[in-house]
Amino acid sequence: MSVYQKVEALASKFLKKNTIFKYGFNLSPMYKRSTAKIIEVSEDLLHVRIKLPLSYKNKNYVNSIFGGSLFSAVDPIPMIQLLSIMGNDYVVWDKSAEIFFKKPAKENLFADFNFTEKELMGIREQVAENKEIDIIKITQLTNKDKTQVFCEVKKTIYIADKEYFKQKRKKK
Repeated sequence: MSVYQKVEALASKFLKKNTIFKYGFNLSPMYKRSTAKIIEVSEDLLHVRIKLPLSYKNKNYVNSIFGGSLFSAVDPIPMIQLLSIMGNDYVVWDKSAEIFFKKPAKENLFADFNFTEKELMGIREQVAENKEIDIIKITQLTNKDKTQVFCEVKKTIYIADKEYFKQKRKKK
């Protein structure tokens, strides 16, 4: 069990899951270094919104947001969001990621991470049938009103039945 999981287990005795998700990310050194902040988390965890402010901490040589900050602001959220929603019967891992830069970011950026009940039902059904699957989630970093896209991050996420995953690892 990781330090983050231990803190989450303790905090869950006093706080709602969405509150733990938001402040857990915002207080963790790992996420703070991205310079982003989670600003919204729905009670059911199906929606998460972040803000990545343009600041001296993340400006690159040409005064736009450093690509590493763009990526690290987005990177951990879909996997942890899905893991938090799916629960302990599943293994959820990041498998791969790609970032596509569209234009230099010289303003505050925002990103939304969404799962739907229909999507989750499909994931559960596919895992029940195939024991393990990959899904792709694409996240856009945009301006506040979502009229401009500055970059996209495409994540491939692996999801497996936990018991199947344990047996598969024993065979190796």
